Formats: sequence, structure tokens, C-alpha cells
Amino acid sequence: MENKVLKTIEEYNLIKKDDNIIVGVSGGPDSIFLLSTLDKIKQKIKFNIVVCHINHGTRGIETDKDEIFVKELCKNMKVDFHSIKVDMNGYAKQKNISSEEAGRELRYDFFRKTFKKYNNKGSIAVAHNKNDQAETMIMRFLRGTGIDGLKGMDFKNGDIIRPILNINREEIEKYISENNIKVRIDETNKMDIYRRNKIRLNLIPNIKKEYNPSIIDTLYRTSKIMKVDSDFINDYANEQFNNLKTQISKEKISLDKEMLINQHKAIQYRIIRVAIEKLIGHLKEVEQIHIESIINLIENNSTGKRIDISNGIEAFINYNYLEIRFKTKEEKIILDKELSLKDTNYIDVLRLEITLKVENFNKNKINQKDMFIKYFDYDKIVGGLFIRFRKPGDKFRPLGMKGNKKLKDFLIDEKIPREKRNKIPIIYDKQGILWVVGHRISEDYKVSCNTEKVLMIAIKNRG
Repeated sequence: MENKVLKTIEEYNLIKKDDNIIVGVSGGPDSIFLLSTLDKIKQKIKFNIVVCHINHGTRGIETDKDEIFVKELCKNMKVDFHSIKVDMNGYAKQKNISSEEAGRELRYDFFRKTFKKYNNKGSIAVAHNKNDQAETMIMRFLRGTGIDGLKGMDFKNGDIIRPILNINREEIEKYISENNIKVRIDETNKMDIYRRNKIRLNLIPNIKKEYNPSIIDTLYRTSKIMKVDSDFINDYANEQFNNLKTQISKEKISLDKEMLINQHKAIQYRIIRVAIEKLIGHLKEVEQIHIESIINLIENNSTGKRIDISNGIEAFINYNYLEIRFKTKEEKIILDKELSLKDTNYIDVLRLEITLKVENFNKNKINQKDMFIKYFDYDKIVGGLFIRFRKPGDKFRPLGMKGNKKLKDFLIDEKIPREKRNKIPIIYDKQGILWVVGHRISEDYKVSCNTEKVLMIAIKNRG
């Protein structure tokens, strides 16, 4: 069996010389088999074994006995031992997740914290076997999944390695028995209290009896076929993702909407998954329904509508782009200030300097091209001048138009992203809006051949 595990390690390049291999050991047959075979193999590859044990605190004194057993075993084997006691059920309740998921999160968190102590040099080895692969595939199939889900677990996935994934439980139990290796037995594994246990204890035996005695091997072969297809499609999707005029930052990823919609739907799905994974680093809790909702958003060109994805991210159409970003709590900035003609006006919340100057009309002095220097007929201004952000119901007559237009509609027509609309300064008097800064002045205040005095407003960014 050691040779079979060694062959797997070499085939998938799981362990290299001088690696630190963090081995998750519960004390049960699978993890003890993994530890035992790795201990023999390390004589050939020369790597370091570090054992991690998690006391889940779910079986009273029995879990304490598990910990003592593994600790003594490590002492005899002369390998480093690290353990932690956790409240799995309390953690599950706090996080509103299943006990199975809570146990998994706590285990991998501890594995990685221990791995960090060894400078993250090497890998974390877990004892998933061929039967676990079959159970995982069935669980995912029953929940609803695609090719990626049906490929099951990988021999290597980031910092996680699975050296015994191609070995079935019967082989493990035979090895343990023939070599008189002591193990701990978790009696809860014989109870159908968890979904995985129900599949292992009830569903798979029934499939073996009634339909396919070799279901474990059949599902294992299926997983390998699915992996080949999945890897090919994912590689292609990554290429297309990079061709989509993608804009990437820490906060969001923007994809060219038209280029995305021209892809085959299967590739659209993959590209969106690639984008989400690049943004948050994983696809946990990202389900098919999220991807389908995003596709519908694109197909219906639903500008402004938002899709909550999970993990604190959302997707929406921003005119020519599909944006996937972290949701932000918009900080309410208050701005409503009178502007002085005599002094430079400092608008701290926007880091702007605003200068106002009244002078006699001289057509040759007016610069119409600068977006942040504008000229107005001073005699048309009523009362003082003020600056604020937009308000519900705002209207004005944009330069060149005959009638009034809602400011909201104007900003939409100008294709101003929704998150920026509330941060555009508005300069107004007691009668109405003079200038939507950076975009358009009002027809009602424009300079004409009848203008005598001109008000120049110059805005400068203070950086």
C-alpha cells in the first residue's frame, strides 16, 4: 500500500524533499492509515511530518481519549503534535451553519494556522479516500451541480493534498487489520445523523445491492472524466476572461457586457465564476442560481438592478459593463454651503477650491472648453449662490434644451454610474440650478449677446 500511495504522490507531485506536511489526524482508520504510510514514505522522499488534531468536544470523554491516543502515537513516532479543543456545535450555532460545515471550517482554520508556523513550506495532507469522493459527488448531485461539482475533490487543491484519494475504505481497513495498527472508532460515524452519514450508511449500500456493486469505482472513474472536461473548459474560460477588456481592482471587477453576451452560455457561466473567484478568492456559497440571475441581468440589460451574490458582493449592469463588486455602505456626506464672491471657497468634503469672479462681458475671454470653468449671466442670478448635492425632485433646463428635465433623468442619460450620482456638486441660486458641475450648465443662466456682466466660476481639485 505504501508503494501505491508513493506512486500517487509522485504522479501528482504532492510532496517534495524538505516539505513540511501538516497531517490532519483524528485517530480514525483513514487518518491513521495516511499517517502510517507517510511515515514510511518519508524515508524515501525526506520530508517532515507535523500532526494536527482537533478535539471537537462532541463526544465527551471519548474525544479527549482520541486526543491522548494521537498525542501518544506522535510521541512514539517522534513527530510534532499540535492540538486544539473547539466547540463545534457552538460555532455552528453562532455562524448559522451545519455542524458538518462548522467542523470543516474549524479544522482547516487550525491546519492553516499550524502550517503558517512552519512558514507555509509544504502542504496540508487530509485523509479523503475513494469512498469519500463517491459520497461527495452524490451529495453535490443531490444538491444540484454541474461538471465542476461532479469532478469531486482533487488530489491537490492549493495547499491541500489528498494522497489516498484513489484508495477505497476496504483497502484501508484491510491494511489496518493486517498490520495490527491501533485506531480510534468514532461511533457517531455509524449513526445516520448527518447527511454524509446517511449517504454512506443507507444510500450507497442500497445502490450497491440493487443497481451497481461497483458504484464507488464507477463514481471515481466518472470524477476523473469530469475533471478532464472541467479543466479544459475552465482553461478556455480563463482565456476568454482575459480577452473581455476586463477592469480589475481590489473592490470590483468590470466585464465588457457585449463581449460577454457574445460568448456561448456555458462560457458565460464560467467567466462569471472566474470573476467572482478572482475578486473574493473562492466560490464558497456561490450557487448556480446566483450565476443564472447575473446572466438574466445581462440578457435583459437591466441597468440599475442589483443581484446579491453572497459573501458581501453584488452584481449589476453599469451601462456597457457588468460589474461585480463588494457592497459598500454609502457614507452620507452633507453639503449645503453658501459661496462667497470675495474669498476662495474651500469645500472640504470634496477637497475642492471654488473661485467666483464678476467681470464685464468680453467674448474673447470666455473659455468654453474647460469642464471646470464656466460662465454665467450674472444679472440672471437671484439672491446668493450655494453648493449642494442633488435632492429628490431636482429639475433644470440643460444647455441646448427647450424644456426642463429631471436631474435624475439627465444623469441617467449622461450614463453617470448610480454610485456617483449623489456625489456630484450642484451650484444653484434661489431660483434654480446653474450648473451640474463637470457635466452641464443651465440654459436659463447662459451668457448671450445681451449679457453685460459675467460670473465666472472656477473649480479646482485640491488633491
